[in-house]
Amino acid sequence: SSQFDWATTFGSLLFVIALILLMAWLLKRMRVPTMANQKGLSVVRQIAVGTRERIVIVQAGEEQFLVGITPQSIQLISKLDKPLSQEELAASPFANQLTQLLKKNDK
Repeated sequence: SSQFDWATTFGSLLFVIALILLMAWLLKRMRVPTMANQKGLSVVRQIAVGTRERIVIVQAGEEQFLVGITPQSIQLISKLDKPLSQEELAASPFANQLTQLLKKNDK
């Protein structure tokens, strides 16, 4: 009976540890932001372009920047001449906006 109690306790402990690790992995995988807005700096939109690569529009004060993010680096792609309005952000998917921005920068 004593051995059964130890096995039950140990099994329960392993289950709780596995549950904590699973929740941490899920939160990391879903990329839940730790802070939505840090003193005027926020991510407006982002899109994955690879398994660990993203293109992001960052709002810094009144300005917006197009930034490429990889595990090794963060690169400024372009400063947006005309920041996207809230209406533009709500109206179309980020991929369409990104395509339009890149076409404007190629001209």
